[in-house]
Amino acid sequence: MEKYDLAVIGSGPGGFSAAVRALDFGKDVCLIEAGHVGGAGIMNGALTSKTMWELSHDYAVAAAVDRGYRASGLQVDFTKVKKSVMKAAKTKQYQILSQIETFSKKPGQKGSLTIKYGFARFKDRNTLEIDHGKGEQKEIIGADYIIIATGTSPRELPDLKVDQKRIINSDGILNLEKFPERMMIIGSGIIGCEFATIFSNFGHTEVHLLDRAHRVIPFADNDVSDFVSGNLQKNGVIIHHTANLRIVNKKKDYLEVVLDYEDGHSTVIEVDVVLVSIGRDPNTANLGLENAGVQTTPHGYLKVNEECATGDFEACNIFAAGDVTGHKALYCVAEEQGRFIVEAIFGQLIYPTDYSHMPTLMFFKPEVASVGVNEKILQEKKIPYKAAYYSNEMVNRTIAMRNTNGFVKVLVSDDGQDRILGMQAAGPQASAFIVSVSYLMNSKSGMNEVLRSIHPHPSVTEGIQECFRVFTKRSIFKPEAFPDKIKSWSWKPLELQNEQA
Repeated sequence: MEKYDLAVIGSGPGGFSAAVRALDFGKDVCLIEAGHVGGAGIMNGALTSKTMWELSHDYAVAAAVDRGYRASGLQVDFTKVKKSVMKAAKTKQYQILSQIETFSKKPGQKGSLTIKYGFARFKDRNTLEIDHGKGEQKEIIGADYIIIATGTSPRELPDLKVDQKRIINSDGILNLEKFPERMMIIGSGIIGCEFATIFSNFGHTEVHLLDRAHRVIPFADNDVSDFVSGNLQKNGVIIHHTANLRIVNKKKDYLEVVLDYEDGHSTVIEVDVVLVSIGRDPNTANLGLENAGVQTTPHGYLKVNEECATGDFEACNIFAAGDVTGHKALYCVAEEQGRFIVEAIFGQLIYPTDYSHMPTLMFFKPEVASVGVNEKILQEKKIPYKAAYYSNEMVNRTIAMRNTNGFVKVLVSDDGQDRILGMQAAGPQASAFIVSVSYLMNSKSGMNEVLRSIHPHPSVTEGIQECFRVFTKRSIFKPEAFPDKIKSWSWKPLELQNEQA
């Protein structure tokens, strides 16, 4: 039986980052992968969907006719789009494989990385059985420490069978042979809205989006949700608010979708493809967790503590990273957790993981980014705050780009300290400049520290600068002159208002 210092189940962002960080400590690592190298983050998730988004974004810009020029003979071939997406995924996969081969076990080498393909199952807390499939004999390996990083899979509807042909989930997007003429997307969360954006950007698909609630992206602040919804509709997406799916009737050449609305009426819609996007479930089944004494939550996520350990840290040798832990389902969270676990295990932990400041990117039209908390969270926790809003319509760089659809919204504490609590932004480069505010939050900077910075002109980030100036009534353009573009407000819990009164 082969023995390793560390075994990692899953080669996605959490698993791969953990395996590579262990190399820095000179450890022998076994990385076990049942599917694609790089996990869903590469082949069926972030990289492929964002590549498709970038291509759709470029196409939409090229097809625009409001900038003084018009592209003639513009065409798009879905087969070639798929090839470009697959090329991006393969580029990253082969980078991962190249690194694995570079650090494969060699005589006299301190630290090594071995990859084994198959399904891993616990025999006990230090032993894994690997089923390579295809009738091969199962392999047994041992490890001092084991990290579970098996990720999640698209959630299924109980009465709707996904065939990855006409009824698909996010794993089946690349199975399509052409742009569907009509598509129904079930679910208005981030993934559903991203694919609604992608297919509407290409302009070859009539996109229907089923939203069971009154707003898309229901966890976001209402103004952000309304912004996203309005832009989807401008892009041609037909949103069915307060609708529930009753049934999908399969016909020979089309699908018949029956929707029931909150007000009691029903609608029948004919489409070619149904995309199910109602969330994801953890991949914890058949891992043999009971053999290792590892517990799960009622929803199947692994129970972990602040060290990502499945038990008391001092006595535990089984950890978990990524979506399977139930924390924010973000690539950056998984990656950070993987590194954090290895540093904690091998005694080099510099700082704990802070989930409150994790940035989130949403690839809509335009892209939306956020960091920290939003108004809904603050009100739920009864934390007083002040807010400021600054539209990209007032920012010189976005005016020059002819791309003013966006904003910056900043939240600071209303306790005399003006701590930065969160920020939401939309528009060009939002995914890039959100990082600067994330850094300020991590460094515990207040609003006064931010106001000392000078932003280059013309730059998109001048919108951040001006948004912070709104709090102190020092902005160059004033809310009184542009009340729909520059705003500020505050909120306090009712009991605090009564107390101060």
